[in-house]
Amino acid sequence: MTRQQRDTLDDLLRSIPRTPDPEPEAARLAFARGITRPAPDGVATRRTVLGGRPALELEPAGAADRGRLLYLHGGGYVIGSPDTHAGLVGELVRRAGIRATSLDYRLAPEHPFPAALDDGLAAYRALLDGGTDPAELVVAGDSAGGGLAISLLVAARAAGLPQPAAVAVLSPWTDLTLGGDSIRTLEAADPIFVAEDLADYAGHYLGDGDRAQPLASPLFADLTGLPPLLVQVGAHELLLDDAVRLAGRAGAGDVEVTLEVWPGVPHVFQHHYGRLDDADAALDRIAGFLTARLTAPQLAAR
Repeated sequence: MTRQQRDTLDDLLRSIPRTPDPEPEAARLAFARGITRPAPDGVATRRTVLGGRPALELEPAGAADRGRLLYLHGGGYVIGSPDTHAGLVGELVRRAGIRATSLDYRLAPEHPFPAALDDGLAAYRALLDGGTDPAELVVAGDSAGGGLAISLLVAARAAGLPQPAAVAVLSPWTDLTLGGDSIRTLEAADPIFVAEDLADYAGHYLGDGDRAQPLASPLFADLTGLPPLLVQVGAHELLLDDAVRLAGRAGAGDVEVTLEVWPGVPHVFQHHYGRLDDADAALDRIAGFLTARLTAPQLAAR
């Protein structure tokens, strides 16, 4: 069924009307209507605050007492929220058996770079200051949130903070200069984006700022010292080369890195769990990767 599921999903995504660079608030509402799925049964949610920002805590039934995920949602730094990603994050923690905090970081253009990074770093610091052992902390994010997760860890290293046990990124946006060949070569294959979409998001986030600065485009950062990294990406997306080049650069920095390129699927295909077998398999692999690197004894026995 996988090929049929991929084709059906591709057709569905291509049927969605396009509105070039809509106003941010309109884009946020449209994204929320199109992508939001509730947390799955058995995953409790509650509003909280982390590092001075609103956040959503997700806890699966029977979660281990130890082990925590900090999640950074995608949306080009302009759209998205913990609510739009409650289903995705809930499915991930249900499989991993750990709690997650999904951060509502500030969005551009109202809050351009480095607001999202500052919020992410503040949340990470708050977890550590609150007693979370970094060996029992993992970080993940999708799309812009995947790039933000890498930038966060680079900033944490510069601040003298310990690294988490592992990091997983889904279709990460790591090069805001749009320098990857796949930005051009895969435009016909990508059912979601055209290059202008990414350029618009980058403009909202950075304005006239340097798009190659390492904390905005972590592809250009020194990744030495980062924790084990899992990178998942679809073969039918403009950001394929962002993911592949990130993995190569991490490997060159002696980071333990696993790159998974999933055939025939689009950007952040994991959102389509329950109707795309690849999405369910990918979430299982992320959960296994993260929990295998946590030291919590309850998790080690899973």
